[in-house]
Amino acid sequence: MSTWRDNPNVIPPWNERPKCHCGFRTWLQVWTDPLPQGKKGCRFFKCPDIDDDFKTCTLMQWIDTHPLGRVSLKEEQERRVRQQQIRLKGKEDELKRRRAELGQREAALKIQEEQFQAREAQFKREADEQKNRYKEPAQSSTTDGRNKKGKFLRFTQ
Repeated sequence: MSTWRDNPNVIPPWNERPKCHCGFRTWLQVWTDPLPQGKKGCRFFKCPDIDDDFKTCTLMQWIDTHPLGRVSLKEEQERRVRQQQIRLKGKEDELKRRRAELGQREAALKIQEEQFQAREAQFKREADEQKNRYKEPAQSSTTDGRNKKGKFLRFTQ
C-alpha cells in the first residue's frame, strides 16, 4: 500500500500534516518555480498563516527530495481540486478556532459589563446614602431648632 509520502496522488490526512509554530496545520503544495534547480514539481508543506500585515509565516517543509515526474492533465486537475479542499479545510478550522476565541472574549466582556454595572449600582447606593445622611440634619437646622412659637425643640438621637 502506497502512502502519501510515496504517491503524489495521495493526500495526507489532515491530522498527519505537521503543525507550524503558529499552531496551524500546514498546506500541501507543489513547487512550480524553476529555482532552486531540481525542485520544480516537488511537494512541500507550507504554513497557511498570513497576519494582518500580509506577512506570511516562513515554515516550509519538503516532502519530496526530487520531482515525482510528469502527471497527466486529469491528475493535475484532481491535485488542484484536492489542494483547494485542503485550503478550505484549513480555513474552516481557522474560522472555528476564531469563533471559539470570539465566544470566550464575548463571555469575558459580559462578565466585565456585569461587574461594571454592579459597581455602578453600588456607587449610586453609596451616593444616595451620603445624600440622605447630609439631608436630614440640614432640614432640621433650617428651623434653627425652634418651633413656630419660638420655643426650642428638643432633638433626640
